[in-house]
Amino acid sequence: MIRLGVNIDHVATVRQARRANEPDPVAAAVLATLGGADGITVHLREDRRHIQDRDVYLLRETVTTRLNLELAAYDEIIAIALKVKPDEATLVPEKRQELTTEGGLDVTANVASVSAATERLKAAGIHVSLFIDPDPRQIDAAHRLKADAIEFQTASYSEAKGETAVARELEKLRSGTAQAVGLGLHVHMGHGLNYWNVQPVVRIAGVEELNIGHSIVSRAVLVGMDRAVREMKQVMQEHYPNPRK
Repeated sequence: MIRLGVNIDHVATVRQARRANEPDPVAAAVLATLGGADGITVHLREDRRHIQDRDVYLLRETVTTRLNLELAAYDEIIAIALKVKPDEATLVPEKRQELTTEGGLDVTANVASVSAATERLKAAGIHVSLFIDPDPRQIDAAHRLKADAIEFQTASYSEAKGETAVARELEKLRSGTAQAVGLGLHVHMGHGLNYWNVQPVVRIAGVEELNIGHSIVSRAVLVGMDRAVREMKQVMQEHYPNPRK
C-alpha cells in the first residue's frame, strides 16, 4: 500500500497569520498520526513564513513514524537538517515571491549545489529525495547524484484542464515512475493532490508515497485532522490496484 505523508505547513500558516501560539503544528502531527498518517512532512523555508525552527525540533522529538523535512539547498537550512536528522530530507526549489512551490527542482541546472547538499545530508545518514518534474533528464540527473528517492511534482497534473490534458500529465507520471524504478530510485509524488484527483495516481505502479497537505488541512478545518487523514487513507486504499481486504 502507498504511504501517506501529511504535510502540516498550512496549520502553521494559520498560526503565523496572527503570530500566535495556536494552532500548533506539533499537535496537528499527533492527530494526523492517530488518523493513520504514515509520516509527517514540513517545509522549513528560508523566510520562515509558516514552519518555524521550534516546530522542526519538536516534531523530531514527537513524530513516531517518518519525518520528512523539505528544504532548499541553503547552508543555514541544511545545517538545521543536520542537527535535527529527519528520516528524509526533500530538496525543493524555493522563491520568496511564490505562494507555494512552483514546479520541480531543476537538477541539471543546479548540479553543484544539489550535489553538495545531497552529499552532506547522506553523510549524516539522512535519506535524500529530490522534488522534480517527471522529466527523463531530471530523473537521470537525480540518479547520477545518488539521491535515494525522487518526488514528482503533481501540480501539472492537478491543475490540468480537460480529459486530454489530464491523461497526458498522468502518462508523464507513469513513464517517469517506470524510468525511476528502473534506475533503482524510490518514487514519491505530491503537490495539489486532493480526495478526487488522487484516485488515478494511486493506481500508478511503483509509487511508494504521496505527500498531501493543503487538501487534508482544508478538510481538517471542517471535520478535524484525524478524520480528514482517515478519509484520505480510505480513498487511497479503495483505489489502490490490490486493496487490502
